[in-house]
Amino acid sequence: QVQLAESGGGLVQTGGSLRLSCAVSGRTFSPYVMGWFRQAPGKEREFVAAIRWSDGNTRYADSVKGRLTISRDNAKNTVNLQMNSLKPEDTAVYYCAARNNYYFRLEVDEYGYWGQGTQVTVSS
Repeated sequence: QVQLAESGGGLVQTGGSLRLSCAVSGRTFSPYVMGWFRQAPGKEREFVAAIRWSDGNTRYADSVKGRLTISRDNAKNTVNLQMNSLKPEDTAVYYCAARNNYYFRLEVDEYGYWGQGTQVTVSS
């Protein structure tokens, strides 16, 4: 079993930055793909970014490319999301997720483990 716990959310002005972290505990397999998703009020949960734990390869949603950066820290067992140049449309609850498979997938249903989420609010 894998446990995920997000931290680092908060309130920031347009153009500001935040850094989210996801602490991974429990049994961890190298083939895991770790992802960040977000869900705004009244909208479906959507893919933001993902990283393969074993080799650091990444994938991003088009809407966040060049502004958000996903990374992992093997020593600390954390996955981070550096968020720069934030916009009001980035406001959402951000979730960390884990996938027990080598290949990248962007669909919510492809991830079997989820954290509780952390709120990010970007004021205009």
